[in-house]
Amino acid sequence: MKYLCLIYQNEETSARNGQQGVPMSQEYFAFTQDIQKSGHMLGGNALQPPNTATTVRVRNGKVSTTDGPFAETKEQLGGYYLIEAADLNDAIQVSARIPGAKTGSIEVRPIMVFSNQPS
Repeated sequence: MKYLCLIYQNEETSARNGQQGVPMSQEYFAFTQDIQKSGHMLGGNALQPPNTATTVRVRNGKVSTTDGPFAETKEQLGGYYLIEAADLNDAIQVSARIPGAKTGSIEVRPIMVFSNQPS
């Protein structure tokens, strides 16, 4: 089964953690290599900072855009992994090893498969 692991981080906390000890990017590199070898990883990307986001809405046929993310929260979506896991418990075990789980949160969500969509 496919799961999307959404990585939410506080931008300020992330920046500080990157300056202390082993940079978190090295932890991510090692984690990514590990889940590639185990066959869990299907894809993933880091995202540019929230201030580069544009929110798009269509209301009554009119398109409007707003700079930045839609939600006003302390934690912002920073990246994701698309993984293959046996079940939710397996997906949780994989996502608990994502370095950002130590300072932020990981949302694990199953991918919806439609009957006419290849799995």
